[in-house]
Amino acid sequence: MPGIYSVYIISRSGGLIFNYDCEHNFVSSEVEKTFSYPLDVKLDFIHQKLIVSFGQRDGIRVGYTLLAINGQPFSGRKMDDKDVMDDILANEDNYPINLKFGLQRLTTNEKIVLSSMFHSLYAIAALQICTKGRNDRRLTTNEKIVLSSMFHSLYAIAALQICTKGRNDRQFLKSSGIEVMETNNFRINCLQTTTGVKFLIVSDLTVPANKDLLLKKIYELYTDYALKNPFYSLDMPIRCDLFDTNLQAILEQNEKQPIISNV
Repeated sequence: MPGIYSVYIISRSGGLIFNYDCEHNFVSSEVEKTFSYPLDVKLDFIHQKLIVSFGQRDGIRVGYTLLAINGQPFSGRKMDDKDVMDDILANEDNYPINLKFGLQRLTTNEKIVLSSMFHSLYAIAALQICTKGRNDRRLTTNEKIVLSSMFHSLYAIAALQICTKGRNDRQFLKSSGIEVMETNNFRINCLQTTTGVKFLIVSDLTVPANKDLLLKKIYELYTDYALKNPFYSLDMPIRCDLFDTNLQAILEQNEKQPIISNV
């Protein structure tokens, strides 16, 4: 059964400084099939990938990426100086044709972008927006630009402000930022330290949602093996064998007996 997929550590400025993937929890999604003309699977070119947008069948699902043609892997939209959609898939002379589909693993570049985006999203979720009261704190022009940009690219954002009524006045509770984000097939748990470094766990929905204690234990490993290393500088990529080994051990322990708090 799938468990934890990945652990990310994001610096105070939003850069990815560490990533660990639990390889054994990634299940292969690759499906290979021979097609006749015309191709009854609709593909769209999205984010430099040919993605299935309609016509899922025989294990090929919407969202899968076209990975290879006749056993030859390719990336982007070109293969041997030919346009895959216009010159290969649309040409009846190339059929029957063998196509391999599947979910592509995140590249290093995509992980860096993901970390940067989560950092910005976290910053927005932690903003205070107060519209009433004597001591209002209004958003700056820069914060409004960032807020607008992120809302344009993301369809859901954590609550920005929690307001509760007191007896004599309105009390504004500052948002703690993002602690959990959940999709239909994975969950992200986050712990932000007092210094602003963020620890993320990407896990399957079938495992317990409470990751507070596990995140704190990973943070303890970070302080013991990274911060106490005289050769390590804050916000720099973490390259420490002891940290890697102990992180792997604690994740293996968590798979045997989930590390969860009682709260």
